[in-house]
This record gives sequence, C-alpha cells and structure tokens, in this order.
Amino acid sequence: MIFHKTPISGLYLVEEKRIEDDRGFFARTFCEAEFAEHGLNTEWAQNNRSYNVHKGTLRGLHMQSDQHAEVKLVSCTRGKIWDVAVDLRPDSPTFKQWYGVYLEENDGKYFHIPKGFLHGYITLEEHSEVHYKVSDPYQPNSEVGVLWSDKELAIEWPITPQFISSKDEEAVLLEELL
Repeated sequence: MIFHKTPISGLYLVEEKRIEDDRGFFARTFCEAEFAEHGLNTEWAQNNRSYNVHKGTLRGLHMQSDQHAEVKLVSCTRGKIWDVAVDLRPDSPTFKQWYGVYLEENDGKYFHIPKGFLHGYITLEEHSEVHYKVSDPYQPNSEVGVLWSDKELAIEWPITPQFISSKDEEAVLLEELL
C-alpha cells in the first residue's frame, strides 16, 4: 500500500499497490501492519455502505463527538465522489482547515480520516456508492453536523448540491458548534 500524506496532519490518502496480470489484479485494501507503521487506526468496529441514486447528492458534514469520535476509511466502490474532511481538533495547527479528494470506482484509493474531523461528500455521478469503515459504532446522540455551505469553512464543492437531507440543510454553522 502507498500512504500519501496530506497538508493536514493525520489525514492520509491511501492507495492500493496492485499486482496485475492478464486476469486482472490483486491488491490489499487494508493491512494492519502497514497502517500501524504509519500510526494509523488498525481496529474497525463497523463497515458501512451508502448508495446514492442521483448525481449531486450531498451527505455531510458530520462527525461523532466525545467518547464516540471515530476514525473513517472511505472509498468509492461505484461512480465518483468529492470527499471532504475538516479538521476540528482544537489544538491542531490546521484547525478549521479542509482537504478534499476525488474518489472513484476502481481507483484503488482510500481516504483515512482521523478522529476530530467533520466528513462529507458529494456524488459526481448517478448511482455512486461509498464504502467506509469506522472505528466506533454509530451513536445518534453523539452525532454533530455543520452546514456544508458554511462561509467560514469556504469548502470548494465541485458542483452545486441538488439532493440534500433536511437534517443536513438544517445543520448549524461552525461558530454555533464551537
């Protein structure tokens, strides 16, 4: 596996190292030893899958707070998405900064998002599917959300969202959360 650091500490883009032949390829999607070697999470409590019918579906920005904070390992198994993580670790030098990556079907890329980050994505193709591992089980009472269009964050979404849940449309501004 290839581990690409991002400008935000602890936030990685992980890429499969493929062994290819005329049958196709083989690649590891997770290796406990390699993740540990980079100081990344190696224990996963839950695997989730999100199917999105429409291009322009926005999900986020979400995170779990306090003792239920979670690490995520995100990939796109069908279609294409723009995936974003926002650093909300108060002591971080990149506090309130965001970083985004394109993930798409068969690109062999995984976005490793540490605890303390908001997470969200927008689908760039119809019928996009996202698979992600989380380090802690979902706890509805610990979920917090920030409005995807918060001007303080100024996230550069590649397209205008067309399909957003009422929960995400009614999320708070970052200054209200903090």
